[in-house]
Amino acid sequence: MAANRVWSWSVIPSADAWLVVAALVATTVAIRASGPILLGGRDLPARAMAVIALLAPALLAALVVTETFADGEALALDERAAGLAGAGGVLALRGGPVLAVTTAAVVTAASRALL
Repeated sequence: MAANRVWSWSVIPSADAWLVVAALVATTVAIRASGPILLGGRDLPARAMAVIALLAPALLAALVVTETFADGEALALDERAAGLAGAGGVLALRGGPVLAVTTAAVVTAASRALL
């Protein structure tokens, strides 16, 4: 193979792809097993548990913001932001998640149709 060849998923041989999957599985197992092995049946301190409890919402918020306002390497303020604002309004008024997602989809679609 040429040294300067650029790989894409469409040209990676099947065996190489499965090696990557196997490596990811092994890494995931090692990371997940390290917690119980290192703790040895002890509980985590309350402060550590509080931080861990806040990680999932923070990561979800970061994902939503990135997917809503990022367009490649540029900041984009488009119809997706209107949908996010609509969903945020529904949640602020104590609406359910299904209603929030539906509102976001309708507001985004309406914004795209009008703009």
